[in-house]
Amino acid sequence: MAYTSDIRNHFPIFRHHPDLTYLDSAATTLKPETVIDAEREYLERYSTNVGRGLYPLAEKATDTFEMTRQKTAAFIGARNEKEVIFTDGATASLNLAARLLESLVTPKDNILATVLEHHSNFLPWKELATRTGAEFRVAPIDTDECVDRDALVDMTDEHTKIVAFSAVSNVIGGINPVSEIVKRIKEKNPHAVVVVDAAQAIGHQPIDVSLWNADFVAFSAHKAFGPTGVGVLFGKEALLETLPPVSFGGGMVLESCAETPKYREIPFRFEAGTPNIGGVIAWGAAIDFMKNIGVENIRAHEETLTKYALEKLSGAFGKTIRLIGPKDAKKRSGIIAFAIHGMHPHDIAHLLGESNICVRAGEHCAAPLHRALNLDATTRLSFSVYNSKEDIDRLIKRLKEIRKIL
Repeated sequence: MAYTSDIRNHFPIFRHHPDLTYLDSAATTLKPETVIDAEREYLERYSTNVGRGLYPLAEKATDTFEMTRQKTAAFIGARNEKEVIFTDGATASLNLAARLLESLVTPKDNILATVLEHHSNFLPWKELATRTGAEFRVAPIDTDECVDRDALVDMTDEHTKIVAFSAVSNVIGGINPVSEIVKRIKEKNPHAVVVVDAAQAIGHQPIDVSLWNADFVAFSAHKAFGPTGVGVLFGKEALLETLPPVSFGGGMVLESCAETPKYREIPFRFEAGTPNIGGVIAWGAAIDFMKNIGVENIRAHEETLTKYALEKLSGAFGKTIRLIGPKDAKKRSGIIAFAIHGMHPHDIAHLLGESNICVRAGEHCAAPLHRALNLDATTRLSFSVYNSKEDIDRLIKRLKEIRKIL
């Protein structure tokens, strides 16, 4: 499948809502028909458990499930599928990373995050610091309203155990040079564990975790055309091999009756219980969808839309609008947060919604960042492959009408 202007035809939701202008893909992307079909096929034709059954239907479920693990590893540039752990989502992945690392943290250590983080990459580390007595440090933003890379590196010292930051801010949309940041942190402290939240990067730009060299990378399937309830925690094989499981039950144990239980190899010892089998299989179809289009093509399309939207918003509202983050579309993902003087973001979102234009309003689970920006809330647009310049024109037209109402 090549990237074409009729890409919307692959998304059944537009058949039910022909006038839909969906500008909330940072919250969740819409689902293509192939993804929906893959989950339906599992539920209808071979809805059995994985990793246990010896009959053909169960073997098919296991093989298809594990094939998705292999697809995921290849898609993100992991060295092998052992480095891919399936979870319930990016939040679950980051909380799992925090629990896996807890035994390594002491009161002498510090944990470093940034003020831009989504709560899912902020609160697990803040809580981990509280539980272990470690110091919790927060790196500020720079003049572009992106993470201050120099400050992040300067705040890293010999006692830094964990550094957590996002590849792309879910509010600002600024793209962080992950490889450069990780390199500088590792030069400062080779033993620091670096955790990257890639929830807003996956499916929007090419990802190569081997090039990034982060120790953990987390993301959700539903941010990249997959279903909800599926996440991935990538972990370096050498690190995972040193970590004991933190969740226990079926599927992750070899010998439970021994005085000291024996657990399975990685990644299975971190996947207790029955997973979201149909969701993981559907995620495999989402990977195929993105590969067929080309993630580079998705990135180019979103960059074009972002540039167009920044220009149109600035032209329409002038000095009354505050556009958050870099002004150069090349430095940001397809996410734009803004505030317009005299127009509350919640009113904007509600009134746009009445015209079937979907945007997000509020703090976007990033309260520390909004405090740093001295804003109570922002309105956020976020793009994907099914968006067009016509969507932006429709948004601008309705925003002008709303300004007159308010």
